[in-house]
Amino acid sequence: MHKSSIVGRGQIDKIIFNFLSYTIVGIFALACILPFYLVVIGSFSDERTIITEGYSLVIKKFSLEAYKLIFKNPISIIRAYEITIFVTVVGTICNLFITLMTAYVLARKDFPWRNGIMFFFFFTTLFNGGLVPWYLLCSEVLKFNDKIYALILPLMFSVWNMIIATNYIRNNIPFEIIESAKIDGAGDFTMFIKLIVPLCKPLTATLALFTALAYWNDWYNCMLFIRNENMYTLQYYLQELLNSAEAIRRIAEKSGRIVQALPMESTKMAMTVIATGPIILLYPFLQKYFIKGITIGALKG
Repeated sequence: MHKSSIVGRGQIDKIIFNFLSYTIVGIFALACILPFYLVVIGSFSDERTIITEGYSLVIKKFSLEAYKLIFKNPISIIRAYEITIFVTVVGTICNLFITLMTAYVLARKDFPWRNGIMFFFFFTTLFNGGLVPWYLLCSEVLKFNDKIYALILPLMFSVWNMIIATNYIRNNIPFEIIESAKIDGAGDFTMFIKLIVPLCKPLTATLALFTALAYWNDWYNCMLFIRNENMYTLQYYLQELLNSAEAIRRIAEKSGRIVQALPMESTKMAMTVIATGPIILLYPFLQKYFIKGITIGALKG
């Protein structure tokens, strides 16, 4: 009798625990999904309805004016997509290659200068020349102005990602494997491509996702170095479109002229959908490795 009551109590505790766990996780998931849901609903809502009644969970008056305004010049936005996709793909591949190769070298115990080079990375990360010298170097010496590599090179290497990769390789790949491959006659580059990279899949997927997001969302370098409208990235193109619409509205107000009302609020929502939609598609493909990757550095029991 006493044993059966203990078993029953254990089942009740398990039910309560599962109920609380699912409830808390569900609340967090809802908190993450709800803002994006409101953005999507707002992008398809009428501008006047948003201004008078605010944002709502359902579309009270359907409108495509925001998307019509954004896609008024479809060639420009398609070109911005092409530039952004090219920069994201090429930049992410180059970033991963350089980051992993640097991390592999600094993680090897037989590399005598690894501490000095690591100190160099630390020091230049904490203390640098500042924004103005950096801009002058890029624009005057490296000739970044209106060059596609101006959108790739500034984000091609991340010290923090390199430190994470170095610790991962040092703690998860035994040095004896590298030594045995070296005894078998493998060169450094062969060991890196055929041994280190396949063993770093979770790390590579995580760094690839973070790097791709950084390239996709980058507008700052485009603002600094690109003047040719045909080379605008998607983020900067949408920002310029919104600024132009806002400028037209203000000029019309000051001059007293009556112009067609521009859907500013719904345009902001539509821009968010257009800018974030494609990059979200990356998550399902990288989820398997991403979950392993985010536990890098966690304590092991």
